[in-house]
Amino acid sequence: MRRFVLLGVLLAVSSLVARRSQAQATHALKPTPKTVAWGYYDAKTPPVLRIKSGDTVEIQTLITNSPERLEKAGVPPDQVEQSLRDITAQVKDKGPGGHILTGPIYIEDAQPGDVLEVKILAIKLAIPYAYNAFGPGRGYLPDDFPYSKIKIIPLDEKRMVAKFAPGIEIPLHPFFGSMGVAPPESVGKWNSGPPWIMAGNLDNKDLVAGTTLYIPVHAPGALFEVGDGHAGQGDGEVDITALETSLIGTFQFIVRKDMHMKWPRAETPTHYITMGLNDDLNACATQAVREMIDFLVTEKHLSRDDAYMLSSVAADLHITELVDGNKGVHMMIPKAIFVSGASK
Repeated sequence: MRRFVLLGVLLAVSSLVARRSQAQATHALKPTPKTVAWGYYDAKTPPVLRIKSGDTVEIQTLITNSPERLEKAGVPPDQVEQSLRDITAQVKDKGPGGHILTGPIYIEDAQPGDVLEVKILAIKLAIPYAYNAFGPGRGYLPDDFPYSKIKIIPLDEKRMVAKFAPGIEIPLHPFFGSMGVAPPESVGKWNSGPPWIMAGNLDNKDLVAGTTLYIPVHAPGALFEVGDGHAGQGDGEVDITALETSLIGTFQFIVRKDMHMKWPRAETPTHYITMGLNDDLNACATQAVREMIDFLVTEKHLSRDDAYMLSSVAADLHITELVDGNKGVHMMIPKAIFVSGASK
């Protein structure tokens, strides 16, 4: 009898392990002319990969520039990725934005009103260089720099620094400038430049490996896209580009039906982050503060008065970026202040 009981237990455990393994599959997605969306988020874009909630995907993204311009700036032809050449030559459906985004990925069971939890598990460099550039009429000081310039910047992956110039080395903190889902179908094609309710081109340098992004879902399957790889960036991204490069990221996607929010939020190992996205910087700050108050009320069970006070004495506002149509401000509050089991 004991043998039959033991056998039943073993079979049940084996079945559970198999179900968990199946529910958390691992996928890989590389950029090809058939697996990218050039310059837009759109609820009508057919998915290039379907996964289940809990699955992990290794996604490769491409530097947003043309092979010709990179070579003209000094990149050896053999260091220009063949996938970038193929996509530049073959993809005809481009714009209205300029980012080459890998995806979209359809996550089963994700429905409008849910939240997509995006765990950024790992990020690594894909090429040994980055570029920074500005152009006429763009950036935060367009009148001061009414011409174009591009600079190729070598990346030392072993030491994790960018060799900006003799005597200047920048520590690398790779992150994806653009991570987002489809907007509501009624919006149509959303320009990949301005971030909005579906996240997108946040350019938030704090969203490195080990952090989590929470995005409201607006279309069935969420339709996640990612790109605009940065080896590093300053808050503000004032000349309109960062250390632009190709990256490989590992993400885990979890559909959260227990969460409901209007705007993206994020979490690092040390901080909670709320965001404000608007074409007016004051409106961005207002939204980020209100989102922090809502977070503290709903997640930390503070009164609105105490949440407002705590935001003033413990949280920090940062200018995320200034140059992508919608500007960004994010507010960070440290987890360490929530002691005695209060931290969630």
